[in-house]
Amino acid sequence: MFSLGSAQAIVYLVLAICAFVVQVWALVDCVRRRSDAFVAAGKLTKQRWTIILAVATAIGFLSLPGGFLGALGFLNIAAFVAAAVYHVDVKPALQRVQGGGRGTSNGPYGPW
Repeated sequence: MFSLGSAQAIVYLVLAICAFVVQVWALVDCVRRRSDAFVAAGKLTKQRWTIILAVATAIGFLSLPGGFLGALGFLNIAAFVAAAVYHVDVKPALQRVQGGGRGTSNGPYGPW
């Protein structure tokens, strides 16, 4: 039999897993970037972002259902925000500096 409690548990599980995937993705991307690109983009250093994202990923792992912190606790929300800031602010700036991003809006025949 399906109950509201089990539906909520499924939603919490899916959200926690999605948050954890975003955190891991941000950490892996950060580790793969050049250190000098962070400074050239005017962002925190690579070492600081790596520490922030490593802590965020650890919190995300511990926040998975059945983990130490429980699903979607306050710390996991803060950890997700840190990873989201990396994805929407730092990563595009790094791509512009390194020249390997989708920062241009060129179509097949030139700019739109």
